[in-house]
Amino acid sequence: GIDLLSPAERHRVLVEWNDTARGVPAATLPELFQAQVARTPDATAVVFEGTELSYADLNARANRLARLLAVHGAGPETLVGVRLERSADLVVTLLAVVKAGAAYLPIDHTYPADRIAYLMEDARPALLVTTGELNPGDGGQTPCLVLDAPDTARALDALPATDLGDGDRIRSLLVEHPAYVVYTSGSTGRPKGVAVPHEAIGRLVREANYVELRSDDVVGQLASVSFDAATFELWGALLNGAVLAVAPSRNLSVFELREFVREHRVSVMWLTAGLFHEVVETDLTVLHGLRCVLAGGDVLSPAACLAVTEAFPEMLLINGYGPTEGTTFTSAHALRPGEPADGRPVPIGTPVSDTRVHVLDAALRPVPPGVVGEFYVAGAGLARGYVNRPGLTAERFVANPYGRPGERMYRTGDLVRWTGDGLLEFAGRTDEQVKVRGFRVEPGEVEAALATHPMVAQAAVIVRDDQPGGKRLIGYIVPLRSGSGSGESVTGAAVRSHAARLLPDYMVPSAVLVLPRLPLTVNGKLDRAALPAPDYAVGTVGREPRTPREHLLAQVFAEVLGLTQVGIDDDFFDLGGHSLLATRL
Repeated sequence: GIDLLSPAERHRVLVEWNDTARGVPAATLPELFQAQVARTPDATAVVFEGTELSYADLNARANRLARLLAVHGAGPETLVGVRLERSADLVVTLLAVVKAGAAYLPIDHTYPADRIAYLMEDARPALLVTTGELNPGDGGQTPCLVLDAPDTARALDALPATDLGDGDRIRSLLVEHPAYVVYTSGSTGRPKGVAVPHEAIGRLVREANYVELRSDDVVGQLASVSFDAATFELWGALLNGAVLAVAPSRNLSVFELREFVREHRVSVMWLTAGLFHEVVETDLTVLHGLRCVLAGGDVLSPAACLAVTEAFPEMLLINGYGPTEGTTFTSAHALRPGEPADGRPVPIGTPVSDTRVHVLDAALRPVPPGVVGEFYVAGAGLARGYVNRPGLTAERFVANPYGRPGERMYRTGDLVRWTGDGLLEFAGRTDEQVKVRGFRVEPGEVEAALATHPMVAQAAVIVRDDQPGGKRLIGYIVPLRSGSGSGESVTGAAVRSHAARLLPDYMVPSAVLVLPRLPLTVNGKLDRAALPAPDYAVGTVGREPRTPREHLLAQVFAEVLGLTQVGIDDDFFDLGGHSLLATRL
């Protein structure tokens, strides 16, 4: 084929715009953390509600637990499931798992039992760390270590609090060993586990080119630990001598978030795009006093970014972009006051440290600036691949023709373009994958869950953005017709509650509509544009409010949901509400 780039342009897109080497030797997380403990043993490492741990305290507690985990078989190339609420104990446990040399598999305690059972069966951890309250007894064959059990406390007390060496592990720990596994939505209807090595995390938070993390910072820990933004929060704080301020274990309202930031004097905070937009619309003072805000996980609104850079010209606002397979951030863009101007999209910026990116055509050739191509990622941030999925790993992690022999690159499925001055702009997806409240969702996985209802013949799921409160998943089903033609009818609400037993809450459709058939285009494909929007007002014909308090509540619900009226028996979530909208109540 014809090369569309001159030699100079080719050098610019492949070499100059990818000049991100830090020249920092790779090291394991235990080595990096222990070096920080040696520098600042008495500095505060973690604060959570009433608990405060110094670096030396945190190290000692994690060492004891790491030794106990090692006794139970945890070590390099093994997985330890962690089912705990956000807390100081969670931080101790994650640190202990990597000190033992194992990789942590975070399991969100709010997930439905079926989802948790699937993760346990698919990842096959050697051990599950949990508490008495959260211990489901459904770990199947997996042995459990119950942190708050009296015999666990006795076992920990008997162990030395000194750092572990390779002699204390089942084998030597290397920077290529996995440090954690997190699951992301799978297009086949099954989530897949992404295994991330130690070196990928080091490159994210140490002497990084996109953000400076300092020992006088307080980093907010707000993300669910099963979401890879938590990687930036946890290790960004602990490998730089900062304080990790752990938020209470629930979704904070915007008001609670403002109080949390103020109480702990948080200086660095990551927000999903949805929560960032919520804060900008509801109460900009939440961001008061912050030195740096990172937002991302979905496309940021230019107007929201402009509002923030104008209100807080001294604050650094960073748009962080990256798939889980590239370890939290692949590229980042710091917005200057007055940016973005003239209605341009917010750039996803330039590659982060030790990361190289390529915008390629279907024949894997670089495309010129201004031309949309598929985004490929290479460098030290790459995941090892998908746990127990060699076929899928080989399909998505391919040979990099622009790297050293044997080097891989990850095919993101995102469409991007370079601008003339070397910034990346997001331009969509090559497939159906969407982002909802910062989480990756494959509509195919949600469709598969809806289709498991015994009364459903066909299912389709799309994202709609035509209601207040941002993007929502909407499900459409065609009921199974029984032989006699009569049969029982199935309601959208019944199918929705069926899906809620299988999927995390961000993947449960806001509404499920029952249709006689799915609309098709002339060539027989699903006609997404012809799918009707849900009318949430239809269902609100329950009892009217009776007392002043009920009137006030109904009014607030209606306002937040963008409806004219709400009855006292109506369910906030059935009317299209979700956890992010609930932060406005």
